[in-house]
Amino acid sequence: MAITIGFDLDMTLIDPRPGMAAVLNTLGVEAGLSLDGEHFAANLGPPLDHVLRDCGAPEERIPELVTRFRELYPEMVVAGTVALPGAHAALEAVRRAGGRTLVVTGKYAPNAALHVKALEFEVDLLVGELWAHQKAVALREHGAVVYVGDHLGDIRGALAADAVPVGVATGPCGRDELVAAGAEVVFDSLDAFPAWLETRLANGL
Repeated sequence: MAITIGFDLDMTLIDPRPGMAAVLNTLGVEAGLSLDGEHFAANLGPPLDHVLRDCGAPEERIPELVTRFRELYPEMVVAGTVALPGAHAALEAVRRAGGRTLVVTGKYAPNAALHVKALEFEVDLLVGELWAHQKAVALREHGAVVYVGDHLGDIRGALAADAVPVGVATGPCGRDELVAAGAEVVFDSLDAFPAWLETRLANGL
């Protein structure tokens, strides 16, 4: 049976920060709310509704704000998003090992799929709108044995699914934080992932 390796999306495989800042700032102007796009982009991870609450958006307006954000997203974010170093190679390493790649992200799945297509990622499965421990649901359902992410929430999700938690220090959480949360290993970038996977598989992942 083929192994399944899971990956987070934002700041693990992709860097969407300029577009994310722009779309939240635009949303704030349209809605007449004080939304800090730069802070949002520097701390990607939590779901959008959490972010909006933390920014002080009225609870009754959050559904409409989420809908509008998703409408603005394709044009404002996708084209300017780049793959992080080693992202393509990491996905290819899984395929080369005969495995399946699974992306589990807090992002709205249709918008996540636009990134996968635009950056020509070879992804077998994509699940959106899951955060932290919720990610364990998809990881367990698809039998992921490893989950790679940049956020403490990703490590918690991996642990909850009994998957090997792998951190990458390309997002808002530092190496020490990821290790303290339970990451088995933390990379500076995904460039180091293929060699680690090869070794781990040889030792019986």
